[in-house]
Amino acid sequence: MNPKVDNEYIVEELKLAFNDDILLMDESYGMLGLEIKPSKINDLLKWFKEHPVIKANFLTDICGAHFPDLKDRELAVIYHVQSMENNIRVRIKCFIPISSPKIASATNLYVGANWMERETFDFYGVEFEGHPNLQRILNVDEMDYFPLRKQYPLEDGTREDKDDSYFGR
Repeated sequence: MNPKVDNEYIVEELKLAFNDDILLMDESYGMLGLEIKPSKINDLLKWFKEHPVIKANFLTDICGAHFPDLKDRELAVIYHVQSMENNIRVRIKCFIPISSPKIASATNLYVGANWMERETFDFYGVEFEGHPNLQRILNVDEMDYFPLRKQYPLEDGTREDKDDSYFGR
């Protein structure tokens, strides 16, 4: 008989397999979250997918985030893996420097990673090494920037026709 698969069980199993590679673990709204070294992401995803009890063989999402104030950790790649059988989902984060935005592709593990990685590349500039066709998917090919990076002001500071006091600013 298999043990009950919950966050506590997953944490114990992770400590046995990846203790030195896990940088942070937390639980938010019942979902286990962890941060792992970027060099170990594919090992961890494969472990989740092939674990005989956890069986997190569904990649729900890959997305990016930009944290300009975190030196050498400006870009985050966030993965959600899910076990349909055990009804549990885990969030995995990796932080990479914007000066070298490279991380291994997960397309060798999950076919569905293809378009999610392309979208993350398109909006944040994360280069997924080993991706079979890493090119823009939603923006025009001529675009020479990554629109979801927080590098540009949200508004035009030279506008005189706006009164921010109406908006609580």
